[in-house]
Parts: sequence; structure tokens; C-alpha cells
Amino acid sequence: MPDRALPRKTPAQKARALELLAALKERFPNAHCELDWTKPHELLIATILSAQCTDVAVNKATPGLFRAFPTPADYARATPAEIEPHIRSIGLFRAKARAVHETARILVERFGGEVPRTMEELLTLRGVARKTANVVLGNCFGINEGVVVDTHVARLSGRFGLSRQKTPEKIERDLMALFPQEDWCILSHLLIFQGRRACKARGGDCATDAICRRFCSDGLRAARAGDASREGRTPTRRAAGNPTKKARKQVAPKRPSHR
Repeated sequence: MPDRALPRKTPAQKARALELLAALKERFPNAHCELDWTKPHELLIATILSAQCTDVAVNKATPGLFRAFPTPADYARATPAEIEPHIRSIGLFRAKARAVHETARILVERFGGEVPRTMEELLTLRGVARKTANVVLGNCFGINEGVVVDTHVARLSGRFGLSRQKTPEKIERDLMALFPQEDWCILSHLLIFQGRRACKARGGDCATDAICRRFCSDGLRAARAGDASREGRTPTRRAAGNPTKKARKQVAPKRPSHR
């Protein structure tokens, strides 16, 4: 994704983004990828399996899978049907078995059994899009090519005012424009940790979490509502200086009588 594709951000927007980044780093100093792996091809396969599935479910299946197929060549020699039993507990396991098999075949035939280290080459693999490629590049090789945008990152990007976009690609461009490149990989981990532990899709702690009350739209609304309640007034979203229709009617001057 070339630099010229990145949207422009104001100094104030970038400063706020850095404040958020610092707060998240302080909260989660050990944030990391929560998929279990020891070799680059294992993280690649685990990330392919994680599509529409939780990391917890993937981590339950991969120990047996990795023992049965220690190298990409082992996957390539097998058939998708032989891979399926090891990932049957994961959603869409048949399609994912085919993707893993095809990816391993390409790794063996085109890349000597090694996981490539460029975005362009990774995108030639079956079941690999920018999200998976960013996971592998950032966590295996320390290459900050982009920002991983999963459901948590997308949700928090909207709530924290980092992006108004709806597609992962456009959200990623906004995040890349706001944050330093050396932090792109850790940024996704920090947002995912915050999203899983506090700023959840449902039943989150936005009303009480310090970071949410400072940066999250839900947390800010909760903070304003709490302040209004303590002051004994009804909270409102209407900005000062913008009276309601009823109020305008009450203060409107009477028309002169011509009788």
C-alpha cells in the first residue's frame, strides 16, 4: 500500500492518536499475538484458520495439527481430506483444509518451503489477504508493512474516532496515516487487547474503563451522563447554543398586534 494512498491527517489528529497509543502501551505492556506458533509457517497456517473463528478455538486445534504436519512439505504431500480431521472443531474446516494444503504446495513449489517476506509474494498464497500477510510480516519478521484490521480493530477505530471508514482496507489506510510505521504491528495487538478486555462489542466496560472514558465514543457518553447525573440534571447530546425546538418557541418574541 503506497504512501501516496494514505489520507492526510491534521497535527491534532496525530497528537491524539499518539496519546491513545501511549495509554494503550502503558495498559498492555505485554500485548502480543495470541495465536500459538513457533515457526513462520505455523503462524501463517494458524492465521488462515482464524478467519471467522476465535484464537482460542484455533489454539485448541493447532497443537495436534502441527505435530501431524511438522513442515510445509508434509502438508503438501497430504490431501485436504487428511488435514480435515485435525481442524474439524474449527468453522469452515473443509474450505480451510483446502486453503492450507494449497498454500503449503505453493510454499514448496515457489518458495523452497519457506514463508516469503514480502506482501506481494504472500498475497499469492491461497487464503491470504492483507490481514494475514500483515500478521505474518509483523510478528515473524518484524516488518511493518501495514496494520492488521480484524473485527476488534475495526470496532475500536470507529469508537475511538480513528476512522469513519467501513472496509478493512480503508480503515487500515487511516491507521497507517495516524500512527508511526514502527508501531503498526503492536498497534493492532494493543487495540485487540483493549477490545477483548474492555471495549467489547456487547457488555463492555466503556462506562468505567479509563481509556474508554477518555477516547471511546461510548465511554465519553457514559462519562457525560454520569457527570450530568451527579449534578442533578438530565444529560443531553445537544450542543450548547443549539436550543431545542421547544425552547426556541418559548423564547421567540411575540408578533405585534395590528388590531
